[in-house]
Amino acid sequence: MNRILFLLLICFSCNAGVRGENQVIPLTLKDAIIRARTNSVDAEMALNQLKIAYWAYRTYKADLLPELSFSATLPSYVKQYSPYMNEDGSYSFVSNNYMQMKGELSLTQNIWLTGGKLSVNSSLDFYRQLGNGSYNQFMSIPFALTLTQPIFGVNNIKWDRKIEPLRYEEAKSAFLSATETVALNTIEYFFSFILAKENLYIAKQNLESAEKLYEVALEKRKMGKISKNDLLQMELNLLEARTDLTDCSSGYNNAMFQLTTFLDFEENTLLDTEIPEEIPLVEISYEDALERAETNNSFSKNMMRLHLEAEYGVAKAKGAQREINLFAQVGFTGTDHYFSGSYDYLNSNQVVQVGFEIPLVDWGKRKGQIKVAESHRKLVESQIRQETMNFRQNLFILVERYGNQLRQVQIASRANEIAQRRYETNEQTFLIGKISTLDLNDSRVKKDEARRNYVNELYLFWYYYYQIRSLTLWDYQNNLSIDSDFDFLLR
Repeated sequence: MNRILFLLLICFSCNAGVRGENQVIPLTLKDAIIRARTNSVDAEMALNQLKIAYWAYRTYKADLLPELSFSATLPSYVKQYSPYMNEDGSYSFVSNNYMQMKGELSLTQNIWLTGGKLSVNSSLDFYRQLGNGSYNQFMSIPFALTLTQPIFGVNNIKWDRKIEPLRYEEAKSAFLSATETVALNTIEYFFSFILAKENLYIAKQNLESAEKLYEVALEKRKMGKISKNDLLQMELNLLEARTDLTDCSSGYNNAMFQLTTFLDFEENTLLDTEIPEEIPLVEISYEDALERAETNNSFSKNMMRLHLEAEYGVAKAKGAQREINLFAQVGFTGTDHYFSGSYDYLNSNQVVQVGFEIPLVDWGKRKGQIKVAESHRKLVESQIRQETMNFRQNLFILVERYGNQLRQVQIASRANEIAQRRYETNEQTFLIGKISTLDLNDSRVKKDEARRNYVNELYLFWYYYYQIRSLTLWDYQNNLSIDSDFDFLLR
């Protein structure tokens, strides 16, 4: 016996120590949303998607600026035999044994207006013949101006300047909507925990009530005031209450774990939450929500970008019907056996080249490509119209549901109060033998349903409200646009 008592004492001490390590944190819905926007995995994923879009935009901006580059070969050594054609047309093999070094500095700028490329180059080649009769040779190009220009082709830079800024603005709006989606997920986890907490509280209350009523029923049975069937029903209610308490305890622990994990709390954290009964009393009209959604939401920017990309595809297909490219270079060059001499006597260096490719017989391939691009454009336009209709329809339904939900919350709140009072009255009435166990069970079930329904109606209100925020990117409580410090986030 002493050994058993000693083991029980150790187990109790260990459990007390574990409980002592648990940290109880009071948490409101507002605090949960704020923490989720900074600590949750969903928020981190949204931020990383924004960073990807930001660096893609930075890359596009860099393509519009001059690029300074240096290339070099230090050194290149060759020792081999190469064929050489003699004066009589015969071939012989001669030995090549030389070393070569080369360096080039170039400044390149894309031409926004025409889609061409302009570059300024300066280079120096060093060549040393090895073996018998070795010598050095230098060739310099102090300055060379080169123009590369496609003619009649599509101006990719012009289209990028239309599409890429819009793509980045779309990404920023999508990030703001994603942060509101994080709030929606938080509301789901938060109210799941609230409901689990309420279920546990109801189960404890029902168990206490069932134990008390069963004891009263036993005494009444001894006095012959109730039937055996009523006593068995009260015992059955007690057993069901104990089973329900076990299930609700498990559901409470699961909901707690899901919420703490989503909010990135430590595993031993216990959360103390309250039902967010103070709701924002703001009216939202469909016209106002639609105007703000079309201005702020990434949907409208996405539709514009898809339309531009479809137009770009048609332009590329038409530009590919014929390819004409202009290459022009002007500059100076000099050669000498000595480095300084290669810069003393300079000669003009000019190259002008126009190349073109025009298909004579391609069996309708390029025409087909144009038709495919035009058909794709029409498909995109149809999809844009359909998506726009769906977007407006969903927004209209959402605003209507939000407008009705405030009344639903008020009705559910009143029903919860009435059901609670009715059960308390019926419980007292049962104790004095005025109603049956069936009436008491019915009032208990209605009480529990009313409480759960009230929590669910509150959940729907908050969910609809934040869903409208995610679409309009507008804070209706403070009458402000939802924005973020992107410079700080992207550091």
